[in-house]
Amino acid sequence: MTANSNIDTLKAVADTLESAGKSDSGWILHHVLDGKEIELPFLGYIHIPQLPLVFGIDITPTKHVVFMWIAAILVFITFYVVAKRYRKSLVPKRLTNFFEVLVVFVRDEIAEPTIGKPYRTFLPFLLTMFFFILFGNFLGLIPFSSTFTSNIAVTAALAIISFFMIQLGGIKQNGFFGYFKGLVPHGIPVMLLPLMVLVEILGLFTKPFALCIRLFANMIAGHTVILALLGLIFFMGTIFIAPVSVAFAIFIYLLEILVALIQAYIFTMLTSLFIGMAVHQEH
Repeated sequence: MTANSNIDTLKAVADTLESAGKSDSGWILHHVLDGKEIELPFLGYIHIPQLPLVFGIDITPTKHVVFMWIAAILVFITFYVVAKRYRKSLVPKRLTNFFEVLVVFVRDEIAEPTIGKPYRTFLPFLLTMFFFILFGNFLGLIPFSSTFTSNIAVTAALAIISFFMIQLGGIKQNGFFGYFKGLVPHGIPVMLLPLMVLVEILGLFTKPFALCIRLFANMIAGHTVILALLGLIFFMGTIFIAPVSVAFAIFIYLLEILVALIQAYIFTMLTSLFIGMAVHQEH
């Protein structure tokens, strides 16, 4: 096959993408962003059936919603099996041992050091958050799947849940008025009191905002870089760049495996830390 025929083949693929409305960066966004169609191997795109409107609101599930359901089901089935095996034998083996290591890690390295004695109250929530994000991150690394943690609406919803858990933790430990009173440090001059109240209120919302943006940005960045590297083959119009693009894409993909684990850890760690700060206020 000559170089000219290779270029013609690449141009034909590019024209196909353009005709589908996925030329330039559009095809990257098509794979990264949410949608109402799911790509299956050898079957192409399957459109999600449209559901009737409810009070004028479209409740048709999107691609990310479907994969959230899959992640939730996988978490439920996994720990149902693990718990069932654990009841049969107190000595963990294989799958049970693997997930016990992760559970003990969240308990001993995240919850207890950051929250202290009341950590058992929040441990089920932290474990659920950790494994749901972890399964979602790794699910997105499977070809033809989708990473719902790269959707800012999803990460915002997770951050809002964490926000309410943080406030409930502080209120439960210190009382309703005691918690909000304790947000302002003692000894503040009266003239600075309105400013400090405003700063502390903003601080309550910046914490979940940081959780939301951190998870969203890290998960969408990796997938975008991988697709952009592969897209160089078509944008440059030559197959000679393919070995370099594929090699770098594989490297980023392997790095994404580590990032998937780290981001689940960081989200859970920061949530636990913020709960600990709300529970143990300085008096």
